Amino acid sequence: MTAFAELTSSQAAELLAGTRTPVLLLPVGAVEPHGPHAPLGTDELISAGMCARAAERLDGDPDVRVLVLPALNYGVTDLGAPFPGGVSIGADTLRALVTDVCRSLVAQGFSRIVVVNNHFEPAHVATVRAAVTDAGVAYLDLLRRANVARLTDEFRSGSCHAGRYETSLVLADRPALVDTDVMRELPDVHVDMPAAMSAGHADFVQMSMDRAYCGSPAAATAAEGRSTFDTLTDLLVELIREVGR
Repeated sequence: MTAFAELTSSQAAELLAGTRTPVLLLPVGAVEPHGPHAPLGTDELISAGMCARAAERLDGDPDVRVLVLPALNYGVTDLGAPFPGGVSIGADTLRALVTDVCRSLVAQGFSRIVVVNNHFEPAHVATVRAAVTDAGVAYLDLLRRANVARLTDEFRSGSCHAGRYETSLVLADRPALVDTDVMRELPDVHVDMPAAMSAGHADFVQMSMDRAYCGSPAAATAAEGRSTFDTLTDLLVELIREVGR
């Protein structure tokens, strides 16, 4: 059993009394447009997929017991506002939600928590970083230079919203959620998103992402997604071991 919410209260208490250090993972994402081919919940799906794989990899580990908390699937997602389906919450709401969830667990003795986020809108990322600082818990920051260097060429390019990188991950985890007929017909769209946001472009349309994606979704494969999940899981397991010490 790796889902925290499937435990009984008695089993949760046993975690704190056991010889293995409990480490809880909190997946975070958003509901936002990911092109005409990928699901609105892509970001949370990736976070949850990483957490599930890390918990499975460490199942039976003598030192740590890893459990996955229910995901937080709403975030700050203003860039997708011109397209249907996005659900954005305020930064204050997100900060309070992440902080309160973590503090509630810390107060019970579950002090080793890792927040795992795959929604990279700057206001969202800044808010999550502030929340984990408030709560005193760990954060797997995939935008740190050392972590970025271990991910794919498209991710490093900054042109990767619903492109090859993210679409491959969804194909590896939930292939039925990708409209592959549409995906194969999508042309490459190169947009340096960090540069575009620095230039003041406030949404995907202003960034010339008129179908809410950039990168190369037509090149996505489940095999690449599995390989990328392996790398993401490596990064998460490394942090779990650090937190569990």
